[in-house]
Amino acid sequence: METIKNYFFSDMTVMLGRSMRHIFRSMDTIITVTVMPVGIMLLFVYVFGGAIETGTDNYVNYLLPGILLITIATGISYTAFRLYTDMQRGILERFHSMPIARSTVLWGHVLTSLVSNTISVIVIILVAVVMGFRSPAGLLSWLAVAGILLLFTLALTWIAVIAGLTAKSADGATAFSYPIIFLPFISSAFVPTGTMPGLVRTFAENQPATPIAETLRALFSNQPTGNEIWVALIWCVGITIVAYIIAMRVYKKLV
Repeated sequence: METIKNYFFSDMTVMLGRSMRHIFRSMDTIITVTVMPVGIMLLFVYVFGGAIETGTDNYVNYLLPGILLITIATGISYTAFRLYTDMQRGILERFHSMPIARSTVLWGHVLTSLVSNTISVIVIILVAVVMGFRSPAGLLSWLAVAGILLLFTLALTWIAVIAGLTAKSADGATAFSYPIIFLPFISSAFVPTGTMPGLVRTFAENQPATPIAETLRALFSNQPTGNEIWVALIWCVGITIVAYIIAMRVYKKLV
């Protein structure tokens, strides 16, 4: 059993290294991922912020959790694209002809997504600090924020894997992310849900972006998270498990 584990982890390390080299050779990927969220943050803070009533004096503090979710939703589209490209170039077939643990091919892309999105999130937080974001949160709260964002990234990345494995075109591989990117707009990420009309409010309060954004906002403010953190975790873990199972079934059919 120990030999099998070592075999798996050594293969996964190789696949992770391969994918990360692609990222660092093309840093424009991370730049592209951060440009749109930064633009949205600038627009809402300096153009719309004065007209939006959130009950806080510093709108960037209210807004940041939603911007982080959008950043991650944008970043995972590149995972689907890279996986689709590997399939079209026959690289997956080459890997399958080698004596490696086949699931590590997917895990290499998944772990790369976690690393690259972490870099993007850090960049966004630094920009927010320049724009006036301040947080009294302690170390444990920041660790909790990191954990939730990593879980959210993992959940969306496995959805991206499904898209990358099943897409018929490069555009199709990335198109799945558009609804996910817009999901925070119909949540409490930008404005309180109480200001929304009935049906929109019902949807906003019962989709994953709202409890995740509310949890992050509470952690940043060093306030109690209440039940929101458990709802956020259930969404993240549930999506991860379902997407992982579907992705592995699709992958096994291909190999």
